[in-house]
Amino acid sequence: MSHAANVDYETFASTAPGIEAGLLALGKAVDASGLEKQLTELVKLRVSQINGCAFCVQHHLNIARKIGVAAAKLDLLAAWRDAGLFSDREKAALEWAELLTALPSASPPEDAFGRLRLHVSEAEAIFLTAAIATINAWNRLGVGLRFAPVFPGS
Repeated sequence: MSHAANVDYETFASTAPGIEAGLLALGKAVDASGLEKQLTELVKLRVSQINGCAFCVQHHLNIARKIGVAAAKLDLLAAWRDAGLFSDREKAALEWAELLTALPSASPPEDAFGRLRLHVSEAEAIFLTAAIATINAWNRLGVGLRFAPVFPGS
């Protein structure tokens, strides 16, 4: 079943250029932080899967493929815990992403941040958290406005 866009991406961008620019600036700050682009794309893709944002899933699949993320990792990202393909650093980042995306009524478990910090520096944890917050914001826009996915070559 196909769903028509409520608002297409171009209309969103032209109507709310400050919002688009602000979110893009957050993404650029994460990119400039030194975190590996493959890691942040896996996180953005996993969060987009959880949130059911077809636009963002396709967008981040396009980027991940372009930057050389292994196809097996993309294929098994939804089952990353059992896939046996992800590094401890990637698993820590994905766990943190899932905890911050599916927020319970209380904060994530106290030991969750400690588990993350076993694999990332304090600065990396800050930027990773910003990346997760940003993709969640994009997902809510993409799902709410029903942005249509953009496929390579289209």
